[in-house]
Amino acid sequence: QLQLVESGGGLVQPGGSLRLSCVASGFTLDSYAIGWFRQAPGKAREGVSIISRTTSTTYYADSVKGRFTISRDNAKNTMYLQMNSLKPEDTAVYYCAADSETFATMMPIPYEHYHWGQGTQVTVSS
Repeated sequence: QLQLVESGGGLVQPGGSLRLSCVASGFTLDSYAIGWFRQAPGKAREGVSIISRTTSTTYYADSVKGRFTISRDNAKNTMYLQMNSLKPEDTAVYYCAADSETFATMMPIPYEHYHWGQGTQVTVSS
């Protein structure tokens, strides 16, 4: 059974850091482009960061550039999102996703055909 499971969310003060993890099972992540998305209350899901299948290309939304870093550890079948200098506007449910085809990269658009995790809550508040 193909599955993505996120962890690492929580409550953090502004300026703090969190590291999100996403473990894949039922398939190997190294064959797919992967990414992180988020959805704040009352807002549409948006692409935060994407890393290509070969790790040669990354994408970051303007709102997180310089603060967030995406990475993957194919040996552990795991992807990460290091989030630094967190702001209250980063508060959202964060989802990991993997493309359903072995394209080089994926779009930062929450297509239904992507494989999705269940989400982890990140709350930035003092």
